[in-house]
Amino acid sequence: MYINSDAALIVRAPFNTSEENINKVILKYKDRLQKTQKEVQLRNLKFNKKEFVDGERFLYLGNYYHLKLMDNPEILLDFKDEFLLSKKYLSYAKNIFIIWYKRRAYEKISQRVRWYAQKRGFKYNKINITNAQKRWGSCSHQGNLSFAWRLIMAPLTIIDSVVIHELVHLEVKNHSKVFWNKVGSLDKEYKEHKDWLKNNGYLLRLK
Repeated sequence: MYINSDAALIVRAPFNTSEENINKVILKYKDRLQKTQKEVQLRNLKFNKKEFVDGERFLYLGNYYHLKLMDNPEILLDFKDEFLLSKKYLSYAKNIFIIWYKRRAYEKISQRVRWYAQKRGFKYNKINITNAQKRWGSCSHQGNLSFAWRLIMAPLTIIDSVVIHELVHLEVKNHSKVFWNKVGSLDKEYKEHKDWLKNNGYLLRLK
């Protein structure tokens, strides 16, 4: 049970759970849910949904870059200190951007995972880039590391913090003191990085 990015309440329960029991749980956490819902609504008011117009700004590795619409039909989406998008593909702009972000996310995050894994001797299986909305990263029991593509919009220090978090989960599956001590040995400012994502994570999206 959680509040999603649209400020809607999402409830997941076993198929045979009664509506009465679901309502009891919702009522139990009513105040907390309403507080979170209001916070998300306020954040959404500050966030301008992307319209893919000339001059609009898009995040990449913590910096904003302008979008320039081009008449050249050969340019799908290019990046040279600004985003270049052909007007021919404007109706598909959102999907084109997501594909571009996913590719860059896989390249950059894979690079950072390899670097920290070699530095500390972490053993992982494979890396996945996902559409996750609620979690920035996860680590499976099989040693697979998954990261939300939206993370590529954040500064590199934030990406590294999430990478370190999931790599440490390869060794410690919980969030015990041992876990946080291991995280802190590689990311001394992990608390500040967590706060950054908590306060600015809503900006890392296109809608």
